[in-house]
Amino acid sequence: MSQLSTHILDTSLGAPAREVAVTLYVLHEKEWLQLASGITNNDGRVTDLWEAGATMPHGLYKLHFDTQEYFERNFTTSFFPFVEIAFYINSHEHYHVPLLLSPFGYSTYRGS
Repeated sequence: MSQLSTHILDTSLGAPAREVAVTLYVLHEKEWLQLASGITNNDGRVTDLWEAGATMPHGLYKLHFDTQEYFERNFTTSFFPFVEIAFYINSHEHYHVPLLLSPFGYSTYRGS
């Protein structure tokens, strides 16, 4: 299993947000470097943003979610063209970063 996973729930529909592009970045010397990308599956999840079994170096990371394309595909007007969530990796534990999404708001938390 990857040390990092994410999923998106469209709270306006009460359903997973499918086929959303997600990109992982790390902050390195004041510059965001792209590390990986994926697309949410039918359950709204991306489980393989980091190599299974490999440990992520400690540091500041962010996930970029391309929400505009998702809402346009669903014929929905949205206020946010994308969502970015920055977070620290500072242990070897599993990190799950969920996104609760609606056309005019979002929230997140550290999941398990």
